[in-house]
Amino acid sequence: MIAWGTHLPVMPVLIPLLAAAVLLLLRDTQRRARLAVSALALILQAIVALSLLEATRGTAPWADGVGVYLLGDWPAPFGIVIVVDRLSALMLSITSLLGSCCWIYATARWDRAGAHFHPMFQFLLMGLNGAFLAGDLFNLFVCFEILLTASYGLMLHGSGTQRVSAALHYIGINLIASFLLLIAIAMIYGLTGTLNMADLAVRVHNLSLADRQLFDSAAAILGIAFLIKAAAWPLNFWLPNAYTQACAPVAAMFAIMTKVGIYALLRIGSLLLPAGAPAAFGGAWMFPAGIATLIFGTIGMLASQQVDRIAAYAIIVSSGTLFAALGMPGVTLTGPALYYLVSSVLALAALFMVLELVGRTQSFGAELLAVSLESFDLDDPESETRSDEVVGVALPAAIAFLGLSFLMCALLIIGLPPLSGFVAKFSLLSAALRTAESGAPTLNVWLLVGTMLASGFICLIALSRSGARLFWIPEQIQVPRLRLTEAAPIIFLLISCVALTWKAGPVMSYLEDTAQYLDQPRYYIQAVLRQDTQRPTVDVGVTQ
Repeated sequence: MIAWGTHLPVMPVLIPLLAAAVLLLLRDTQRRARLAVSALALILQAIVALSLLEATRGTAPWADGVGVYLLGDWPAPFGIVIVVDRLSALMLSITSLLGSCCWIYATARWDRAGAHFHPMFQFLLMGLNGAFLAGDLFNLFVCFEILLTASYGLMLHGSGTQRVSAALHYIGINLIASFLLLIAIAMIYGLTGTLNMADLAVRVHNLSLADRQLFDSAAAILGIAFLIKAAAWPLNFWLPNAYTQACAPVAAMFAIMTKVGIYALLRIGSLLLPAGAPAAFGGAWMFPAGIATLIFGTIGMLASQQVDRIAAYAIIVSSGTLFAALGMPGVTLTGPALYYLVSSVLALAALFMVLELVGRTQSFGAELLAVSLESFDLDDPESETRSDEVVGVALPAAIAFLGLSFLMCALLIIGLPPLSGFVAKFSLLSAALRTAESGAPTLNVWLLVGTMLASGFICLIALSRSGARLFWIPEQIQVPRLRLTEAAPIIFLLISCVALTWKAGPVMSYLEDTAQYLDQPRYYIQAVLRQDTQRPTVDVGVTQ
């Protein structure tokens, strides 16, 4: 009998791949079939992600909390290896939750504003999941390219010259980053003879002094590529326009894409700890980059007048906070940083959706969609893909719903009580003060604390000003007509943040255990390199 549980690690990549292939075979007029396939794929991905999250808690069959799947039955480092641990399972779960909410929101109207939305969305999920599961640098690069290629199409989804212009800049910058990534991977392979990350951590020990210097140079190029993708200053000038011009569900989904670069830096840096992580993956480089990114994003929020640009700069602020926290020595801040990552991704995604709905309170709110529908002949009364009512139905207390949702998103981003944003920032600040085991806290600690507090205060000013302009100052506000499929994802994301607050203790405990696990990379390395050539259907991919 085939032990299907054995193949769970590969399912987050396989499910969206098969779903995208089926969706490409379906015509645009077969809307119900396309929705059914997409919904089934998302449900299966959620089940698999939660199952992997439970399996990495250290129970059988993964006693060390690390699951390894050998594609083609080739042992590491010769074959493709998929690795599931606490960090990757966490990121898979966030991606599944966010992807489901963004897809539900898009089905109300945006999936019909252009061609091939559903297959591109599945390819985006495939690339994200694959990046979190990749056990070697080359397949990490491949998954990066898959998710970026899908994001190019989604970025252009709809119409408008501003969107096309922003998308061209977005594509150009990411192509440069991909080129740098490929150069770094080639240099690393030429020096070490391997791209498997676990094997790389072992072979770096044996490099000569000259080769180690070249390896550090390659690691620096690799780090620059990841920093571009993670929107670190001064490499993040492309982000505000790109995220502002993307349609709401795509911009919400993009909230996690900057975190893929942070994940890659954290993953590779933790594995190279025993061999001495290069400066590109250590605090000497990440901390000042994080502080600069945090300051840049905060100034951008204060200087912006358009609320959607404020949301884009808020993503830069979140990246800067994570860089600065992860750049601190030790792992004291890693657990709170991961908690902040989860909270900020969910809050920012909800904010992009809320802002698109708030735009309907203005007379120009639906102009872009109308142009998109006309461009793709979707406003034809005889078209099978035309919705009966483009702007939905009037929900009770729609203005109150949008106002409260905006307020909750603002509280989460600023870090005010009582929501998870406050728990995340308070945990980061208290952990930073605890890093000084003896004597007074260091200059970096005070710099992090002061910058985060100042950033929170300025974010309060920027978002309060925007909220007043949206809900208070206008003399006449049109009551928006919303679909339930647009309101439900926002509610679910905000409820998830409330659940993070309610269960802050258990969640923080899990994330602190994850931080301790990352500080002991031998579990990951041993789990990957001790694999034999037995079929994974026999020994579930890991030797006990």
